[in-house]
Amino acid sequence: MSQPYILLVEDEPHIATALIYNLEQEGFTVRHVASGEEALELVPWAGCQLVVLDLMLPGIDGLQVCRRLRDLDARLPVLMLTAMNKEPDRVAGLQAGADDYLAKPFSLAEFLLRVQGILRRSSWYRLPGQADIGIRFGGNEIDLNEGRARTPRGDIVLTELEVRMLRFFFQNEDRLLTREELLTAVWGLNPETETRTLDNFIVRMRKYFETTPNRPEHFLTVRGRGYRFSRQGRKK
Repeated sequence: MSQPYILLVEDEPHIATALIYNLEQEGFTVRHVASGEEALELVPWAGCQLVVLDLMLPGIDGLQVCRRLRDLDARLPVLMLTAMNKEPDRVAGLQAGADDYLAKPFSLAEFLLRVQGILRRSSWYRLPGQADIGIRFGGNEIDLNEGRARTPRGDIVLTELEVRMLRFFFQNEDRLLTREELLTAVWGLNPETETRTLDNFIVRMRKYFETTPNRPEHFLTVRGRGYRFSRQGRKK
């Protein structure tokens, strides 16, 4: 089976050259562009399986590109690269729709592991024989195979990261999931990572699926420990 086709969006020639060489050594097919405009023109017909996207680009920056990619294809995995490594920057990248975030400078070994990990995780919902039954709770109906949800507020197209997180919650219904467990299982992050990425994601899930987001019934906080999903709703 042929290796996935990767679109690299990077305007620094020396970084692009190194990444292309190492990806091709791993057997990937790589197409390189140096601007967000070129990427947005290419993606609709390119058929790539992953976009490696630099944040600091000339013209349209990586955050804007990521948001527009999500409009074009909510399921296309995006790995964002950036020299900005403060927590608000990481959160902004993930909120824009990135599936993973890697701060420069990074080792090529780590970069390749991130690429392989995100492609492996993105294949979870595509494997034959592993169909998900539609999940219903609180007036919501979620189809993880199609990456779509029907809610009282309207229909939602889910990103690949949202599908991964929801699947993990559904597979562990009514069980306490620690922050470390969620960060490791869904994002592949070091469990020692200090980040509000997870908290921001839970806020988003509540806005999607809770009748009253600030008084959640299904995506519950276990104070000081983690989160729990309950299809039946909060125990009275």
